[in-house]
Amino acid sequence: MTTFLAYAGAALAEIVGCFAFWAWLRLDRSPLWLLPGMASLALFAYLLTLVESEAAGRAYAAYGGIYIVAAILWLWGAEGYRPDRWDVTGGAICLVGMTVILFGPRS
Repeated sequence: MTTFLAYAGAALAEIVGCFAFWAWLRLDRSPLWLLPGMASLALFAYLLTLVESEAAGRAYAAYGGIYIVAAILWLWGAEGYRPDRWDVTGGAICLVGMTVILFGPRS
C-alpha cells in the first residue's frame, strides 16, 4: 500500500510540476507558476524514494505505468478531454507492465 501511495503522490506531483511549466510556456501564464512547479517536482523526486524496491531503476520503470494512467486522468479531469478507448487500453497495458516489473519473481 505504501508503494501505491508513493507512486500516486509522485504522479500527481510530477504532473502538477510539469503542467506549471506548460502553463508558463504554452499558455502564457506568469513565470511565478514556476515556483510551485519546481516545488512540486522536488516533491515528486522525494516520493519516489519511498518506494520499496532494491533498485532505483526498477522503481522508476514501474512508476511509468502509474504516471501514464495519472496523465490520462489529468487529461480528463483537469483539461476536460475524455480519454478514448485507445487511451484506456494503452493505460491498462502499462499497468500490466508495471505490475510485472515491480512484483515479478526475482532469482
